[in-house]
Amino acid sequence: MEGSSFLSLKVALVLVFLLHFTVAHSHNKHGGDGVQPLSKIQIHRAVYELHENASLKAYPALLGMKGEDSEWVTVKVDSPHPSGDDWLAVFSPANFNSSICPSADSRQQAPYICSAPIKYMFANDSSADYTKTGKGFFKLQLINQREDFSFALFSGGLSNPKLVAVSNAVSFVNPKAPLYPRLAQGKQWDEMTVTWTSGYNIDEAVPFVEWGLKGEAQTRSPAGTLTFTRESMCGPPARTVGWREPGFIHTSFLKDLWPNSLYTYKLGHRSSNGSYIWSKSYSFKSSPYPGQDSLQRVVIFGDMGKAERDGSNEYSNYQPGSLNTTDQLIKDLHNIDIVFHIGDITYANGYISQWDQFTSQVEPIASTIPYMIASGNHERDTPGTGSFYDGNDSGGECGVLAETMFYVPAENRAKFWYSTDYGMFHFCVADTEHDWREGSEQYKFIEKCLASVDRQKQPWLIFIAHRVLGYSSDLFYGLDGSFEEPMGRESLQKLWQKYKVDIAFYGHVHNYERICPIYQNQCVNTEKSHYSGTVNGTIHIVVGGGGSHLSEFSQVQTSWSLYKDYDFGFVKLTAFNHSSLLMEYKKSSDGNVYDSFTISRDYRDVLACVHDGCEPTTLAT
Repeated sequence: MEGSSFLSLKVALVLVFLLHFTVAHSHNKHGGDGVQPLSKIQIHRAVYELHENASLKAYPALLGMKGEDSEWVTVKVDSPHPSGDDWLAVFSPANFNSSICPSADSRQQAPYICSAPIKYMFANDSSADYTKTGKGFFKLQLINQREDFSFALFSGGLSNPKLVAVSNAVSFVNPKAPLYPRLAQGKQWDEMTVTWTSGYNIDEAVPFVEWGLKGEAQTRSPAGTLTFTRESMCGPPARTVGWREPGFIHTSFLKDLWPNSLYTYKLGHRSSNGSYIWSKSYSFKSSPYPGQDSLQRVVIFGDMGKAERDGSNEYSNYQPGSLNTTDQLIKDLHNIDIVFHIGDITYANGYISQWDQFTSQVEPIASTIPYMIASGNHERDTPGTGSFYDGNDSGGECGVLAETMFYVPAENRAKFWYSTDYGMFHFCVADTEHDWREGSEQYKFIEKCLASVDRQKQPWLIFIAHRVLGYSSDLFYGLDGSFEEPMGRESLQKLWQKYKVDIAFYGHVHNYERICPIYQNQCVNTEKSHYSGTVNGTIHIVVGGGGSHLSEFSQVQTSWSLYKDYDFGFVKLTAFNHSSLLMEYKKSSDGNVYDSFTISRDYRDVLACVHDGCEPTTLAT
């Protein structure tokens, strides 16, 4: 007995070593430690060491003169005692002293900085000889975020910040402007929702959307207004140093759309004095009629996050593939009809300013095609708040940010599961941060969603969830021995089989993997790239390589895994008609296809009898 426990201890130590090695290896290969960069700053410990000969000058001081919502700013740095651990912080609002501390927050020591900066950069990144000369020029990109900005030079690194100098304030001409529209499918197929952010509360200006068929008379639809407070947050850092006023989030419902038609729209606010504030103009194509036979293209990925184009916030360490994924989608936007970002949206992790940064990053996509999201652990999980998992991956956001910043056609925003149609596709989107097991409220929803589809009209039935409720060869799932989220497929596989789900997509694991058509751990088809005939098992695909640091695969060779890729990428589904579907996996680095398969079949193949998927029969005639 003693010998066996010693052996198991040795095995455990070897596993820990392997785990440590592989995690380290994954960081070396693509950068990234999975830690929110702003959380590394010990802003509570900041002290004054202002130096009369140190200076920061930011210019231009006025931004957005031609209506731009993002601008590059130059910051000239001059420090008499430069050091390798000097860093530059961007604060917004510009006044970051005790005037914005919560009243209960009794800081012992000046300068009473109560909120984290919105981004930062190490000083020696500004010029190679900064440590010798103390002089440098930073180029930083700012987006309109409803407040002014200032820049602060700190010494002492991120863990012992000492404030050396502060710049002049910089601001946008209209900081409150309506910005970053994001489209989403409404509860009906012929409804599009537009959500955007502004600095105008309802008592100051009334929000609306002016819209209509391209080239025809435009109509106006009112918008609702939501916001949230620090008290709505469930824990730190969202309630503490990560807090920043989110502005106001508006949503308008554009109804009775003609199918497959081009619409133009712009965001408006009518102020109390009768004047109007307008956004720029945008356009979108409405959804096809459910079941309509036309070319329909869907992009799916998870875990993208955001990154800074100016190289700040340790660019490419935290979300190394994020900008590449975004840019590939923008490049191919005219060939995409709808996007599903299936959880782990921003990785703000309680640093509220990062949500504006994210909506700015995806604006070229989300303002043009529906940007549908699912809830992930980094949106929802906070201990003691009714999440199925008890971690603090959301940094105290507890779902509030995701539910407010983006619209989904759910019955209840706090329960982030929903169904949506796009032409020949029917999507059932689960929320893995709530219980999905048999008997739960969500399980009933999933069954209802899968059962409600008319497969003659909508042959392509897709299941989507953030965590892997199916199959994944991920290293951590392998160590668990389950190759799935614990309890993941046990309840759901009979539903997938009964209702003949074509493909199930997951994020959470930051890589790409395609599984054979499978039921009860058995591949039910020997084909690799072309599937035809009866739907006798569901194809599972992990597509969590949207942009965050990558996940290692297990060394165990699983029998059901057909293709693995340790890289950033996304999936594109193309329905050519009711009997032909193409799935392509593309890398974010070059947009090329690295894995693909086709499905060809007729309606009778969906009706056909399969194991555990048959309607009962009777001898009666």
